[in-house]
Amino acid sequence: MSGRTEGGAVERCISAIRPFPGLVASLAFPSTPAFAHASDRGHVLLLPTGYYVVGGALAVAASFLVLALLPPDSLDRFWRKRLPLFTFGDGARTAVSLVSFAGFAILIAAGLFGSRDPLSNPLPLTVWTLLWVGLALLQGLAGDLWSWLNPWYGPCRVASRLSGRTQPNLLPQRLGYWPAFLLFFAFAWFELIDPAPDDPARLAWAAGAYWLLTFAAMQVVGYRDWSLRGEFLTVFFSMVAHFAIVERNEDGRLKLCWPGAKLLGGSPLPLSGIAFLLLALSSVSFDGLSKTFFWLGWFGINPLEFPGRTALIGIGSFGLVLSFAVLAAVFALAVFLGQHLAGSNHSLGHAAGLLAWSIVPIALAYRFAHYLTALLVDDQYAIAALSDPFALGWNLFGTADMSIQAGVVAGAGSAWWLWNLQAGVIIGGHMLAVLVAHGLAWRLHAIPARAALSQFPLTVLMIAYTVLGLWLLATPSAG
Repeated sequence: MSGRTEGGAVERCISAIRPFPGLVASLAFPSTPAFAHASDRGHVLLLPTGYYVVGGALAVAASFLVLALLPPDSLDRFWRKRLPLFTFGDGARTAVSLVSFAGFAILIAAGLFGSRDPLSNPLPLTVWTLLWVGLALLQGLAGDLWSWLNPWYGPCRVASRLSGRTQPNLLPQRLGYWPAFLLFFAFAWFELIDPAPDDPARLAWAAGAYWLLTFAAMQVVGYRDWSLRGEFLTVFFSMVAHFAIVERNEDGRLKLCWPGAKLLGGSPLPLSGIAFLLLALSSVSFDGLSKTFFWLGWFGINPLEFPGRTALIGIGSFGLVLSFAVLAAVFALAVFLGQHLAGSNHSLGHAAGLLAWSIVPIALAYRFAHYLTALLVDDQYAIAALSDPFALGWNLFGTADMSIQAGVVAGAGSAWWLWNLQAGVIIGGHMLAVLVAHGLAWRLHAIPARAALSQFPLTVLMIAYTVLGLWLLATPSAG
């Protein structure tokens, strides 16, 4: 059970259930440092993962074969189906954004002057659990909620009205998404490598400085340009929202659509956009890999004597870059081979920019599976902490004294349903990615046979990533 105590320590009790051949039946770890945003697994699920791996790989492969035999027009009709809902205007967007900014300012103050315990202070719990995990998943389900909650939109509108000038659009097009990519990489480094990313004061200074930097950039180059290509949260949430089942037209009309349907209408991404999506996937994968016995053993580190994050800054930085570089190289190779097999006249950049949208379902699936146990427990801590943000004995929402139910991730029964849910989401995410990739391939190749042939190498990559994802869920981890 992943049970955190005052000061951020976690005591892991690792259960072994029907162990995979070659692995020990059970392991017990002493207390090790924990982080409020970390994806501490409730169990190292030593299930018969060979069956799941084979089954997952076969499911993804079967989806490719079925799609290769389907006529393109039938799948096109499937993607185009919409269910009209109602019209939803933007009249209150500025007010909601200002409220969001006020809440952000309170959280920064709580980080600086509230409790130093990351499980009692609402700032790290809000940033790492409610925002970076919870909102990202909601964004992928319900659409662009971030455009309303964005804490810069309202202040920029107010600043524009007070100054009486329209904001310029000065960000050169040739920069693409590179500013957002670099900021995203810095954020990923802070989240995964920094020794104490959930220390309330440390996080408050980092988040406050980022807000000021972003606000200044929006005043210089314009809100729209910087938010669409420079502010990494907006770029990430915007890309994720393409997967959502809710579609909103320019006139504000809401419609229901199939998951991933909007991805097929996406424009080809530039190299910087491809790199951004690949980083979104590789950083989550590395977060899981960096805690495994395999990774630590590769550098001669005994996982039973985990030295802490400070001692692993160099190794972690290397791994974060390496995981991105390997994924980028393999993705580029898969697209190149697919285009070569299909005899395509499209450039590699154009094909990769279009097919990169198929990464979104996988990135969302990994985010859900990887952070599920942390989300189930830490959101309870967040609800309690928000009632008393400054640790002054307040009970603003009546939840300050709520009992934290950590049992949801404890026990053999929880291990069974958690594992099956995580494995099912990873497999389903890859199957949806194959489905989206086929739809995108038909935009590149008019002949269905060539479109299917072009997807063979990419499908092999997705099968391999399915295997990796299931292995990361099941393999023993430390730290």
